[in-house]
Amino acid sequence: MPVSGSVHNSGFLVQVCLFSFFGELIYVLTKEILVNVDDDETRVAVLESGLLVEIYLERPPHQRVVGNIYKGKVDNILPGMEAAFVDIGLERNAFLYVDDAMEARTGDEADDDAVFRVRAHSIKDQSIKDLLKVGQDVIVQVTKEPIGNKGARVTTHLTLPGRYLVLMPTVDYVGVSRRIEDEHERERLRKLAEEIRPSGIGLIVRTVAEGKDESALRGDLKFLLRLWNRLRGKARRVKSPQLLHRDLGLVFRIVRDLFTEDVDRLYVDGRYEYEKILELLEYISPGLKDRVQLFDSRDRSVFDLYGLEAEIEKALQRKIWLKCGGYLIIDHTEALTSIDVNTGKYVGSTNLENTVYKTNMDAAREIARQLRLRDIGGIIVVDFIDMEDEKHQQKVLQALEEELNRDRTKANVLGLTRLGLVELTRKKVRQGVDQVMQRECPYCEGRGRVLSEETMSRKVRREIKRILRNTSSEAILVEVHPAVAALLIGGGGCNLKKLERETGKHIYIRGSEECHMETMNLKALGSKEEVEARALPVQPGEIIELKVEELHANNPSDGIARLEGYVINIEGAGKMVDKKVRIEITKVFRTYARARIID
Repeated sequence: MPVSGSVHNSGFLVQVCLFSFFGELIYVLTKEILVNVDDDETRVAVLESGLLVEIYLERPPHQRVVGNIYKGKVDNILPGMEAAFVDIGLERNAFLYVDDAMEARTGDEADDDAVFRVRAHSIKDQSIKDLLKVGQDVIVQVTKEPIGNKGARVTTHLTLPGRYLVLMPTVDYVGVSRRIEDEHERERLRKLAEEIRPSGIGLIVRTVAEGKDESALRGDLKFLLRLWNRLRGKARRVKSPQLLHRDLGLVFRIVRDLFTEDVDRLYVDGRYEYEKILELLEYISPGLKDRVQLFDSRDRSVFDLYGLEAEIEKALQRKIWLKCGGYLIIDHTEALTSIDVNTGKYVGSTNLENTVYKTNMDAAREIARQLRLRDIGGIIVVDFIDMEDEKHQQKVLQALEEELNRDRTKANVLGLTRLGLVELTRKKVRQGVDQVMQRECPYCEGRGRVLSEETMSRKVRREIKRILRNTSSEAILVEVHPAVAALLIGGGGCNLKKLERETGKHIYIRGSEECHMETMNLKALGSKEEVEARALPVQPGEIIELKVEELHANNPSDGIARLEGYVINIEGAGKMVDKKVRIEITKVFRTYARARIID
């Protein structure tokens, strides 16, 4: 007898079904889609058994271009790379590789549709310069988003996806999704597609078409042909570069491509989008309308309800903890992504081999989830913990492959290398979550590291000496990060005095939190009196009002305030941090001043 129930775990409402079969329990995978709509951003999350496995984001200024069809103009041809650059009206020219190019018929120049037509023979032995000419108009579709300094990748093999079919107007064959495994069903769908398709038009039957009848496929084809005819008409009228067809927005792509019979619920927290989704489903899948639910709350979003904000933050972190206590380290480079597996806090309960095996099994499942969640593409190398038992090695690889089979994006596990590393590839189509939500650090320029205080203080010392050797000025004022300033000055000013003896000049050092760790700002250069006036912004007896920023490091009863980066030690202000106080300057030194609180 089946037993069903639900549990609430870590903010997720997880539907769990257990079936007893010969004494074994089988967990049935549940799937939910959450749509969060805001004024300047739309987010979609896919959950499997309560775990976040995919996240999609769309922002108006950065809408995706994959799937868009353009009338472009060939700007440059590179025979050495067998590629062409095509101007499609974006910031950077698109990249068209020879294998993605089809040769247009040129026999009938009066044919307005010549740019769409292709020869049936293979083009493998042809060069890009035989297929295209500079200045030639060409209809292309974006297959890969522009990423970093690279422009979009395009193809002349056009596809128009519908609910059940994909229309391919430039080829002449029928294909069936590989995810439909039943051979009888594959053959049935293939015959249906052959019967309904117009001559010279190609079709691919999508996975969601499994079990559908001829009327469903005909309705989808009718819609796609109408779309294709509008696109052709526009292509004849407009000049290049020009957008001919924009793919659906994020919410409607998700409904078209992901919201299938295996999805238990689709939650959306925008009423307008909710109503539009129901309208679309009325046409493509009326039977799924009752699975759409509106989450209508002014206090929180559907992401808040499911506790997804913290999960998205984790997807941006380098270190990912496993349930067993181990962890992953994920690092990105230009060439590849490396993933390192560590036992961490997990010490096991039997022996080392089982501890390693358990950690690697947990890691294999989590790695597959992270690849989907972060949308990591390209070459991926995984350094699992070394396993002596070959059976354990195979089980870990098998677990990784099984988890990756749930991924809509194609991934190939290539196996273990001689060094014990697992190599795999995953198709890269769009920017990953980190590229969408983060930017390169403007300070370290992506290195992830900065110069230490010690290194920077030595660098500043050398720079001060260089400046003073090449000037007749008797004094200098420089501004650096407080941690660097502390090392330059030294205890009791010993390092600063030594530097002055070496240079024979007067040196003033000012620490400022606003100054980056790797930066030195030259604030003044001139006579001692001129520089001292800039370096010492206060005078004994002066009364001012300042905010106490922090406790004194060595004397907690005192507080520290700053004026233009200059440190002021306020006696008895230790309990007044974050408050403004009226003070009198009692004594002024080269690197700081003393003050007392007055009523």
